[in-house]
Order: sequence, then C-alpha cells, then structure tokens
Amino acid sequence: MNKEQFEQESEEQHLKKIIEVVHLQLKKADERIGKIENDIKETRQDLRENSDHSIGNLWGSEAFEALAELSQFTNELNDKIVDGEEMKVKMQRLKSMLSAPYFARIDFKFDDEDMAEQIYIGKTALKEDGGANRYIYDWRSPIASVFYRFMTGRAFYEAPAGRIAGEVQLKRQYEIKDGTLEYFFDSDVHVVDEFLRKALSQNTSPQMKTIVETIQKEQDIVIRDMENELMMVQGVAGSGKTSIALHRVAYLMYTGLSQSLAPEDILIISPNSLFEQYIGNVLPELGEENADSTIWEEMATKILKRKKFQSREQFIESIIVHNRYSNIIENSMGFKNSATFLIILNRVIDDLLVNQIKFEDIYNNGKLIISGTVLKEKLLSATPTQSIKMRLRILQEYVLDMFADFGNGRVHKNEQIMIKQYMHKCASINIQNLYARLFNDPEYFRNISAGLDLPNNINKIIEWTKENLNLYKLFHDDMGALVYLTIMINGATAYRDIKQVVIDEAQDYYPLHFEVFKQLFPKAKLTVLGDINQTLEKSEDMSLYNQISQIFNKKLSNLVVMDKSFRCTSEILDFSSQFLERKTKIESFNRNGQKPEIFVLDSEIAYAQTIIDKVTKCQKHGYESIGLICKTKNNAKTLYKLLKNKLDIQLITGLNGEDIRGTFIIPVYMSKGLEFDAVLICDADEQTYCHESDKNLLYIATTRALHQLDVFCLGELSSFIVS
Repeated sequence: MNKEQFEQESEEQHLKKIIEVVHLQLKKADERIGKIENDIKETRQDLRENSDHSIGNLWGSEAFEALAELSQFTNELNDKIVDGEEMKVKMQRLKSMLSAPYFARIDFKFDDEDMAEQIYIGKTALKEDGGANRYIYDWRSPIASVFYRFMTGRAFYEAPAGRIAGEVQLKRQYEIKDGTLEYFFDSDVHVVDEFLRKALSQNTSPQMKTIVETIQKEQDIVIRDMENELMMVQGVAGSGKTSIALHRVAYLMYTGLSQSLAPEDILIISPNSLFEQYIGNVLPELGEENADSTIWEEMATKILKRKKFQSREQFIESIIVHNRYSNIIENSMGFKNSATFLIILNRVIDDLLVNQIKFEDIYNNGKLIISGTVLKEKLLSATPTQSIKMRLRILQEYVLDMFADFGNGRVHKNEQIMIKQYMHKCASINIQNLYARLFNDPEYFRNISAGLDLPNNINKIIEWTKENLNLYKLFHDDMGALVYLTIMINGATAYRDIKQVVIDEAQDYYPLHFEVFKQLFPKAKLTVLGDINQTLEKSEDMSLYNQISQIFNKKLSNLVVMDKSFRCTSEILDFSSQFLERKTKIESFNRNGQKPEIFVLDSEIAYAQTIIDKVTKCQKHGYESIGLICKTKNNAKTLYKLLKNKLDIQLITGLNGEDIRGTFIIPVYMSKGLEFDAVLICDADEQTYCHESDKNLLYIATTRALHQLDVFCLGELSSFIVS
C-alpha cells in the first residue's frame, strides 16, 4: 500500500469513526429527551395532584409552606423544560453533522510539544460526552484561525491566555457529502484557489449559503475583529461583505464578548424584505439562532406609530423613471436627510425648548411654590442627550418634591393629579405640525436656516414638501426627519439594549439616518457594510465612511476595503466595469466563463422568442436561478405579461415568502445583494437607460450574475452599453 492509499484509508476510517460518535451521541440525546419528557409529565401530574391543598387557602397559617412547595414544583418543571429544549438543539446540531461533520484539518505542532496535534475543523464542535477529548473544533475557535490565515510553516493564533505559536505541518481540506468522503487534498496557495474556484462554479441557491470552507484571510480578519466598536467594510460587488458580516455575527455569538450575547442582543438592518428572507438561513446553518432583522421602514413604523407611508421601493421607482418630478424628489431626499438639515432640525428642537414650551408660576394656597422662570432654567440646563419628554418627567418629580416640602413631606392626591396634568400639557407636542411649520412658515424657515448653505432650488423643495405634508400619506423623504424629531422629543427605548448592529447597503443611507441609528443604539458596536458603486438615487465616494465614523464617534473604528470579487466570471466583471464612473480597483478571482452577449431586436415577437430561447438554454445548462432583470416594476410587469403564458416564470414584487428559485422577473433595485446563476437584462434600450445615474443600475444588474450574463433590448440599444 502506497502513501496515497494509506492516507485515503486512514481518512475514511477517521470519518467512519466520527460518524459513529455522532450516531452514538444522537442515540443518547434521544434517550435523554425521552426521560426528560417523562419527568415533565410526572412533575405536571404531581403538581395537579398536590396543588389543591397548596393553593386552597393562601391566607391561612400554612400559606408560606404551601407557596414554597408550589414554587418547588414549578421551578423543577421549568428546569426540565429548559433541559429538554437544550437537548433538542443538540440533537439538531448532531443531525446536521451527519452529512459533513468537518471540512478541514491542520496538523499543528505547538512550540512546547514534541508531536503535532491533528485539529479537525467543522461548522460546529464535537466533544466526547462527559470527557475532555475534542473530535472536531468549531470554525470560530481560536485555533481554527490558523487554517484561514496560514499555509504550512510557522503560525500563531490569539487565545484567551495570549498568543499561541507553533508550526503547521499539514493543511488539508475535504469534500464530504452524505457522510461519504468524496476527496481531500493537501493545501498550498494554488490548490486552495482551485478549491475555491470549484466551489464558486457551483449553482447558487434561493438563500445565501455559508462560506466557512472558503473564508479568505482578509475576510477572517474582519470576522474575528473584537477590538473595534465600529467596523466598516467597503466591498465591491461579489466580495462577500454581507456573508462576512453574518459570519461575524455568528463569531460574536460564539465568543459572547464580555458577557453572553443572545440573538435578541443583535440587530441586522437589511435593505428590503426580500433580502431579509435571502439571508435568513445563514445563522441557523452555522448552528446559531437567527438574530433579529428589520428594515428601515419597519423601524420608522414602530417609532412613528403609523403605517401609511411611501415605501423605499415606491420612492426609488419615482426617481428612476425620470419623469418631471424625479429631479425634485431626488433633491428633496438629499437635502432633508443631509447634515445641513440635521442642524436645522436641532435648531427646531432648541427653539421648541426656548420659545414654545412655556411655564407658569405654580402656587399652592396662594403661596408661590416654584416660578415658571426657574422651571424653564431647569429644562434648558438638563442633559442634552435626554429627550424633551424625559426632561419634563424629571421636572415633574422636582415639582412634586417641592410640594412635599411645602406640605411637610406629603403631596395630596389632587395636587399630584394637577401637576401631572400640567406637565402632560407642556409635553403635548404635535411633531408633524412642528415639522410642517418649517415649510408652511417662510419667515420661520428663514430664521431657523440662517447662515447655512442651502440648495439652489430650496424654494421648490419647500413647495414640494408643503404639498406632500397636506396629504395623509407620509412620503419617504420626510420619514427620517420625523423619526429623528420623535426620538429627540419623545425618546425611543425599543432598541436601547441592542449590543451589536449590522447595517447593510450603507451607501443608500444619509447622514440623518446614521444620526438616527446613533440615537437608537447607544450601547451597540456596529458593523457597517457598503459599496460606493452601488448607489441608487445618489452619488457617493469614500468620504462616506469618514462621515459615518464622525457621526458614531466611537473610540476605536476601522475601515476595511475589499476589492476582490468572487461572484462573477472575469468576462462578466470586465463587462460590468464599463458602467463605473470612477476608476475603481476591482480584482477578479479569475474564474473564466462565456462572454456576455447582446441581442438587439426590432419586433416584440422576436424579442420575446429570443429571451425564451436563452432561458431554455440556461435551464438545459442546469442553472437553477435565472433572473430576468428590468429597470422598473412597471417594466417587470410588462415583461411578465409578455412571457407568463410561454414560460414557467414568476414576478418578484418584494412580498414576504417569495422564492428566488427557477426563472423570475425582478426590478433591479430589488436585486441588490442577491446573486443568480444567470442574468438576462431585458430592457436595455436607449429610452430606458439614458441618464448618467442609470449606469449605477446597469452595474448593479450585471454584477448579480455568477456564470452567465446576456443583454436584450427592443429597439435602439442604450448608448451606455458596448460589447
């Protein structure tokens, strides 16, 4: 038997042994669950049989003993239920290991040891029941970082006890499917790239997949960073920034920071509901509970306590259709969410405190208890970070104390009611009216904005906003300002205890949004992800990250630039680069494929048939997700009507539960962050893509494709597109 045969047999035997261990632990866990469920049943029966005398007379002499006995039963029951749930989680984890318990191995010789230790690495750890032996190390464990950061030779990793150094004598990767060892190889740089290239050449899935087998060194550094309170990632399309952020969340949940980090301590802010659904399986696949996830509109709804508003999708549609209102809508959004408008809003709040909240002198039986002047002074001298409502609440307690001093330590009930009603009246601020005054009262706006650099078309923005505010529906460009005013006036506690926040698609937010996030998450560390080349209605550059850093003002922050794209083939990446306005360094992973084709058709019949033929070819090629991307929702609906009776196809509208599997039509702005095996851009005519800002949309659309990209138009091809 030669060395290769020996290694193959040894690895197969090791895998067999590990799977046997998993099966044995599964059996024990199942037996344990059965026992726990039986114990729960018996405890509940005991509780029913013994509870009558325990709770029959709680006011009798045996009340205390009865309550103690009852509490003992319920505590015991709760403990067993918790044990059962934990055991079920363990069973689920063990079941997931049966298909592929590990994906890598390093042989690491610690500096103080004579022999190397074999370290097998998987998505989750496997330990000996009741023993110290560890069969598999979790990919997030400190020693696993050696696999991601080093080839063979000298290496080290950071452990709780300090830096541990040694030598990597072997680095091996495995392909295991359904409990069978398909193949393995010993890694060097070339072989690792080939393994990654093979992984990337596979079809995508309806939900984002984990990447633990292929995490790159620079990605691992971001994932394991524990030092920075603000981690910012500028990543080109296909660099894996969202996936890295989710793996970072899983890592933080594994390490627990200084204390246990539960799923409810984490919030992921996604760009839209479809993307929320797309990323929803990553953390469970990594063995963690899903963290809470939300979108901007959901947060605004919760804070403003109103449901009728313009969604971001509706707002984007109103801009990218390029009608006579598009320019004013875009300008209005940019101004009312800018750093300049934030200054205006803060001046509105200051004016409210100084000039609009008025106090009268407060008397009791003809004697002055406290003057209105003193109350105003105390209001203005309160901590600036406190909401106005909180300041008034503190004032209320102060006035009650003054009444107590006047009444020898007592405050009569009617006096309490009077004071609370008075302070409630002072705190009754109609925030929408306060905001509307900015646009309805020209002199007020002029005074509030004095000395600030305003847009040239400020009068048009004011008139546009005035008209919108007269409608019942809340428009998207006003949402940020109203949320900010609500937080500063009424306070917001719903997110105050969040410890970790992930903000995705940061380039689509404005300074006012980041200020809102700062107010909502005062205790949180943040991971902020963006790509300045993938904006929808505005232009951004690298100064975006300086703005973000200044707004959050964390002691330690870092910006990581990821300029390597792993998604597209080299041909697709080269094609997409023609739509970039600025020179952007984008490094291709150098995976080759077909060159994108352009089809210019002169009749609707030929146009529809050409698309159908291309979809059929993609299906025969085995592609499982084929995205037909249109610029707008209306264009998507028109194409759907044209093809629905000729293809098995669905229209993606952004509603919950939609599955990006098979063949589907999707507006370009809904496709952000997603990836498809094949992309067909179906409305690439000159009339549709004719404004400079449309280049960004074409860049977003083209970079959704993993393996194949084709462009179709009916009539004249957009001048932005060259073959």
